[in-house]
Amino acid sequence: MNKIFLIISLFIVATSGYAHGISSADMQAMIEGGNFQYIWLGASHMLTGYDHLLFLFGVIFFLTSFNDIVKFVTIFTIGHSITLIFATFMGITANYWLVDAVIAISVVYKAFDNNKGFQNYLEMKAPPLLWMVLIFGLIHGFGLSTRLQKLPLGEQNSDMLLRILSFNLGVEIGQILALAMMLVLLNIWRKTKSFGRLSKVANHALMFAGFMLLLMQLHGYLHNANQEEFGFNADEHFHIHQDMQGTNNQSLKSEHDKL
Repeated sequence: MNKIFLIISLFIVATSGYAHGISSADMQAMIEGGNFQYIWLGASHMLTGYDHLLFLFGVIFFLTSFNDIVKFVTIFTIGHSITLIFATFMGITANYWLVDAVIAISVVYKAFDNNKGFQNYLEMKAPPLLWMVLIFGLIHGFGLSTRLQKLPLGEQNSDMLLRILSFNLGVEIGQILALAMMLVLLNIWRKTKSFGRLSKVANHALMFAGFMLLLMQLHGYLHNANQEEFGFNADEHFHIHQDMQGTNNQSLKSEHDKL
């Protein structure tokens, strides 16, 4: 079990730069391409955004009714669409490490809730799930917005809004594809005896993954905010997430300077 946790930890840290990172190639495509490029980026961003997918996986883990699945996924979609569109259009932003840290907490929360943590450990009734999914959806959308605002969205309001909506459409397409794959796998697993035996273990693993994401994001924030105090630079310290973010920011700046 310790080896499994170690492998999961290394995987999360090693791939952290790709969860929300926007490569130089993507940025160049945004500058040269049309709205279709924003749709494509939104879809690929969701399909590789494992923090969003882990939360969504936790939400649907025990849902078997089609109506319930539609209800919770819809409220999550409404939540992240609101902040993605309006925060980006209004230029409202925040430190992306901290926003992603809260997103990681949402993963921990859902796994804890799935294992009836409120009832078993806190001896209290769990908060209304629909409202919590909406609240976390708003936060997830804000996380998406912090990344989208790094892209060239145009100077005209009409161009900016169209690109934002295109990206959001791509996010929804990616979410539907990811959701379909998760539902297929869950339905297959539910038909086996191991589901009842291992469902609690699976949510413990989900909670652990959320904690690892939280530590990773806080670690990234501290290094990003206090580089001199920590005494490292990009050439001397092996942090893929820091390298990716630094490369993305420099690429975006150079592209804007060219424009």
